[in-house]
Order: sequence, then C-alpha cells, then structure tokens
Amino acid sequence: MGEQPIFSTRAHVFQIDPNTKKNWVPTSKHAVTVSYFYDSTRNVYRIISLDGSKAIINSTITPNMTFTKTSQKFGQWADSRANTVYGLGFSSEHHLSKFAEKFQEFKEAARLAKEKSQEKMELTSTPSQESAGGDLQSPLTPESINGTDDERTPDVTQNAEPRAEPTQNALPFAHSSAISKHWEAELATLKGNNAKLTAALLESTANVKQWKQQLAAYQEEAERLHKRVTELECVSSQANAVHTHKTELNQTIQELEETLKVKEEEIERLKQEIDNARELQEQRDSLTQKLQEVEIRNKDLEGQLSDLEQRLERSQNEQEAFRNNLKTLLEILDGKIFELTELRDSLAKLLECS
Repeated sequence: MGEQPIFSTRAHVFQIDPNTKKNWVPTSKHAVTVSYFYDSTRNVYRIISLDGSKAIINSTITPNMTFTKTSQKFGQWADSRANTVYGLGFSSEHHLSKFAEKFQEFKEAARLAKEKSQEKMELTSTPSQESAGGDLQSPLTPESINGTDDERTPDVTQNAEPRAEPTQNALPFAHSSAISKHWEAELATLKGNNAKLTAALLESTANVKQWKQQLAAYQEEAERLHKRVTELECVSSQANAVHTHKTELNQTIQELEETLKVKEEEIERLKQEIDNARELQEQRDSLTQKLQEVEIRNKDLEGQLSDLEQRLERSQNEQEAFRNNLKTLLEILDGKIFELTELRDSLAKLLECS
C-alpha cells in the first residue's frame, strides 16, 4: 500500500537557528498541515509537512526521540538525522496534547518494530555461529555459514544424507566467517548505541540551552525586582510602605502576565479570523465566478428569447396577411357565386319562355 497518512493537524512550523542554536526560525508563513505517515513496506513512521510544494518537515520517528511541551501551545523534538530541532505552535492546548499522544504512540510502535527486527537478526545470526563452532563435520556451504531452517529443525537434520568431509582450509574459513559476523553484529550494536547517544545529546543540548535562556531571563527579572525593592527600602523608612510597594509590584506583574495571556489569546483569535476571512474570500471568488457564468448564460437566453420573439412576430404578420388574402378571396368567391346564381336564374327563365 506504500506510505499512507494516519493523523493530521494544523500548526505553525519552526526550526532552530543552525548558527546560534538558540533562536527559532519560522519555516511557514501561516499554519500548515502536519501529518503522521506510516510506510508499511519499511515499517517506519514519519512526520511530514508541506508548504506548497516544499517539504518543511521530513522527520523519521525513532525510539530515542522525545516530544517536549515547552508551553501550553508549543512543542518540540530533536531529529539527529536531519541535525535540527523542530518546533510546532498550535492553536490550542488540546491540539498540542493530541499531537503529543500520537507521537508517543508511534514512537512506541517504532520501538516494537525495531525490537522485532533485531530479534530476527539475532535468530538469523545465532545458527550461523553454532554451525561454524560446533558442526565441524558439515561441508563449507552458504547454508552452513548463514544458518537455515533445516539446521534449526532436528528431525530434518537426522534424516538428511551424510555429507562430504571438509577440506583443510574449510574449517579456518568457517571460523573466521563466524568471527567476522560476530564483530559485524557488535559494530551494528555500537552504531545503534552511538546514534541513540547522539540524538539524546542533541536533545539534551537543546533543552539545556533553552533552560539556560529561561534561567538567565528569570535571574535578570529577579535582579531587577531586587534592585527595585532595595531602592524602595532605602527611600522609605517605613516597612509598611515597602511592603505596599512590593505588593503593588507583584500585582503589576500579575496584571502584565494576565494582559500578555489575553494578548496571546487575541492574537490566536485574530489568526483564526484571518483564516476564516481567507476562506470567505475564496468562497466569494467562487460565487463571483459562478455569478459571471450565470450572467453569460442569461445573456445567451435573452438573445434566444429575442430571436424567438422576432420569429413569433414574423409568424403573426404572415398569419395576418394570410387572413387578409383569405377574406379577399372569399369576397371574390361570393361575388362569383352571386353571378352564377343570377346566370342560373336567367337560364331558367329562358327555358320557361321557350
């Protein structure tokens, strides 16, 4: 079936600045569709997002990835293969939570798929080692090196025909092949561990840098407030006044936080209104096009109606002329009939006289 989308949502896409590794760089001008894809042929999960025809996210989910919620509407994850950190800004906390749940679900599925693949590799490599180290009487063939289903089935092995004796060079070659496969398995394990450590290091580095930035901002704010409190304590000799100023500062900070929250909600609302306005604009353009098509069709129908009216008028004129000609013909016929009647009377009288 190939690669199929299994979950989609909309979000604003960001990437970490490759130069500073601190700031976020937007990769989409507006909210785009972000989808989870599953490739049944390779048994892998990917996160893909397109901005027009450009792929701004193409990240394969691995078991060592972690999706981190950094705020109520923002989350991020590190991709060691792409050597970057992706960030997504959602319109609501519900969308962020849903995306994080799907990330954890598909991450677990990727882990299970990887474990199954490793088990298959171990099952394939184990018979080859046993064949090379224990069965010294078997000939040097690809089946004896890699291991087959026949070797793992005792009954079939017992009933098999006896094989030829190995040559003098066959045993060292089989032994070296088994050792080579053993070290290849060890190398693959080390590469996998190295990839996991690299991804974890990148992710931890990104998180540490972000935490350091937040900590530095909090420290600067704390120092500013501490200086302000110290100044107020020096100016005022009364503890009640200092406490009042501190309370006012705390209230101001709370009010600013609430105002910031309201502004963020207002920004999200305006973004939604802009999206709705764009949809309405598209609908208006579609209706305008349909109206133009209707007007063109109406003009065609008006032309056909005018043509029919002209034909009807000509037909009525022809019928009127035909009626007039018919009346004239009837009058002439009446005159002729009257003349024939007089002629008949005259002939009758002549017959009577004769």
